Amino acid sequence: MVGARPHCRMAYSTTTKMAAPCRKIFACASRVPIDFSGVSFPARNCFFFQHSTRRVRLAARYVWARSIVSFRKLESSLKPGEPQNVTENSLKDEESIQDRLLKQVIPLWRSGMSYEAQLKWKYHEAAHVLKILARKLSAVCPPDWPVMRQAEENSGMCCPLGDTKPSPITEGYRNKSGFSINKGPDGNEKTVGLFAGRGRRYNIICVPADRCINIPEAHLQVARVYQQYIRSSPLPACILFHEGGHWRDITVRTNVAGDKMVIITFFPVQLSQADMEVEKSKLVEFFINGPGKVCNITSLYFQASEKTRSTHQEAPYQLLHGEPYIYETCLGRQFRISPEAFFQTNTPGAEVLYQTIAEISGVTANTTLLDICCGTGTIGIVLADSVKKVIGVEVVSQAVEDANVNAVLNDVENAEFICGKAETVLPCLVPELQNTPEVVAVVDPARKGLNPKVTGAIRNCPSLNRLVYVSCKPRGETMRNFIELCGPPTGKVQGPPFVPVQAVPIDMFPHTSHVELVVLFERQQAQTV
Repeated sequence: MVGARPHCRMAYSTTTKMAAPCRKIFACASRVPIDFSGVSFPARNCFFFQHSTRRVRLAARYVWARSIVSFRKLESSLKPGEPQNVTENSLKDEESIQDRLLKQVIPLWRSGMSYEAQLKWKYHEAAHVLKILARKLSAVCPPDWPVMRQAEENSGMCCPLGDTKPSPITEGYRNKSGFSINKGPDGNEKTVGLFAGRGRRYNIICVPADRCINIPEAHLQVARVYQQYIRSSPLPACILFHEGGHWRDITVRTNVAGDKMVIITFFPVQLSQADMEVEKSKLVEFFINGPGKVCNITSLYFQASEKTRSTHQEAPYQLLHGEPYIYETCLGRQFRISPEAFFQTNTPGAEVLYQTIAEISGVTANTTLLDICCGTGTIGIVLADSVKKVIGVEVVSQAVEDANVNAVLNDVENAEFICGKAETVLPCLVPELQNTPEVVAVVDPARKGLNPKVTGAIRNCPSLNRLVYVSCKPRGETMRNFIELCGPPTGKVQGPPFVPVQAVPIDMFPHTSHVELVVLFERQQAQTV
């Protein structure tokens, strides 16, 4: 770009997290500020540049191709000839605190994008992931590898990609919400809401989530009532452990029937057991007989934890009032949910997800279904009637207990659930499956993905020829898992590689930048690789 005409120093603001090459392209800005209203990664920055208008247009076109953003010119409030120095503070003043929260929690809705446009945007996000995977595999695989041929046939994607499947509901769909406690916009440290801000860019504050349309009103009501309670309590909030305090997070879980499970997390340091019992009694009185009665809580739990996050074994969940569990219905099956157990946060969306898994997995009456990271056993129980046997593996003991109960509730007799880390259980389980004629695996791990020992055990199981991988964060550690499954054999992994043959994006999280990606992998025969 030699010879580009320099112009006066200006600034632009963006809510898109741009890659380093894009930042370099934006070496300058045009004569007036340009507001790039991105939607995928809610962050806000201020940069100072000198650039020609033409180069800004080229850069904007590049950003549009990579991230699908909208942009518009803003009127400059500066007088002609006045030095232009737009600071972060002035940009910050242009948006409300609520807007800042909405850009982080539901950025697509905040940007004004229609739901149909969101589905298309998420399709392009999934397509980009599959193109990245194809490029990464091309760097480690031989040129005649099946993935390379598939990339040529699918516009650079490593496999065909279906249209994004929509969520049956798009507002108030969350069945689980966690609310934090911290200093709010008014300076009150007993504010219940969600964090807004990103480190040094903003002072992080806790903002009430009343405008977050993905959270149901029943959850927001509990948060407001809990804030009322802790503000009337003489005990301080626990903002930082080393500073003391006691009131911490609150979690609300609900089901389609309207039952509510509320879990209050408490920092117990410097309180005697007698004092703790008094506080628990006050909570029960408030939520069952006092002002909190309006919430109609079904289960009230209390967890005294000295860590940021504790398991039931480390800090037991104490039932203060009501039923110990809530029950959710999904695809005609009933599932018991305990305080710690994982269950998809969008129940109608989960039905779409499980139906998709059933469609693409190709299971038969002779299939042994290996459900890795099975949670409360939902996937295995939904597919139990279509397979010979279900084997589920889950690290959370309470979830395994729920899974066994769920099998009984649904008259499922061909399911077995094992408690333990997948990287420990699976290598021991694989030898037992050697003579099993047909094994299909379904993995739905946390965002950190699968341990390499798990992917190695999958590769080394010769009877396992089909794998359905469900990922809520396909650009993260999941990408490493994909390469481990599809890459050439190594010293520790001798089994033939898998090849992605089909992918389907599912919108489990409307109005957010997240998409659930379901990928079907099939084992390649030795002669084809």
